[in-house]
Amino acid sequence: MNMKKITTLKLLAYLFPVLLMATVSSCKKDHKETIAPPGKYENGFFVVNEGSYLSVSGSVSFYDYTKGTLTDSIFTTENLGKTFDPNTSTLEFGTVYNHKLYLLSKVGGPLVVADDNSLKETGRIAAAATNDFRAFVGVDSNNGLVSTSSGIYPLNLQTVTLGTKISGVSGEVGDLIKAGNYIFALSKSSGVVVLKTSDYSVVSTATIAGMVVGFARTPDGAIWAAGGTQLVRIDPATLKAQTITVPFTVNDRWGAWHAGSITASTTENAVYLANNNGLYDSGGTDIYKYTSGTSVPSTPFITLPTGKSLYGAGIAYSAKLNQLIVNAVNSDYSVGTDLYFYNATSGAIIKDVASTKKSYYPAMSVFH
Repeated sequence: MNMKKITTLKLLAYLFPVLLMATVSSCKKDHKETIAPPGKYENGFFVVNEGSYLSVSGSVSFYDYTKGTLTDSIFTTENLGKTFDPNTSTLEFGTVYNHKLYLLSKVGGPLVVADDNSLKETGRIAAAATNDFRAFVGVDSNNGLVSTSSGIYPLNLQTVTLGTKISGVSGEVGDLIKAGNYIFALSKSSGVVVLKTSDYSVVSTATIAGMVVGFARTPDGAIWAAGGTQLVRIDPATLKAQTITVPFTVNDRWGAWHAGSITASTTENAVYLANNNGLYDSGGTDIYKYTSGTSVPSTPFITLPTGKSLYGAGIAYSAKLNQLIVNAVNSDYSVGTDLYFYNATSGAIIKDVASTKKSYYPAMSVFH
């Protein structure tokens, strides 16, 4: 081997570690620079508002955990020219699935999908007279289900299009929740209906008649629904149901549908259930708490301040705060809303974010 080749090999042996370190350093630097900053709407939760019939269509508000403030109309701010019209529809449901915020309207309104951190719209089923959406549940990265006033439809999450109506479930269907190998649906005519996740076929032996409010999930994995004077615990593995008596009649809300006024803790096996009035399963003032292994107390866990009433779903649980979040309006429906924060253990009120700007009619709170 000649001297030139020897010199070249020695030089390469010296330069290779240096070049490698420079490349790694450069990759680290590039990686650091391309990491997306925290989302604008990441540190907080959403409030989905119905809107005001014939006056204004629905909207989305955002509560910022750091600032402690509620900002209205964030969706239209981030998506200029896009709305939830027509104003004859009501924006009634929202949920976050795989970093997408799904927003569903009743009575001719659209189904809208947005990034849950930026609120930028990523998909839409346009408003149409034939639309009458209720709730959404994600099944996997490509598929979900949408309940409507006339059954359940599969939703392609990539194209945001509906498929053929699922057989075996008819009439109005509301809340949906997935647990293990099953999807639980709340049917106006049948109560709790259970579908297999694999093929959406109905497990006929698992239907629970008489249930009118759902669903909540406790840390032990149990699914909860209610109806009549019963709170029902469902084991999502065996589908066996256990009933617990509550000290009031649980009213339905099919007359003016909204998501169920039931929620659960994420730190204890406890369920919170609102005692709404019988008109539209809204307008109540009392919230009861049931802790697994005990009985439901005869007195409310929380009673709203005088002159205030629950609206829409009314209650939700913030895992980040370990607090119960309550949406309320003035009992006489005069202009004004309240976003209450309650201690989930003691029931003591912590904070009230009140607004007197206009009545947005809050349908439900939605968390990341």
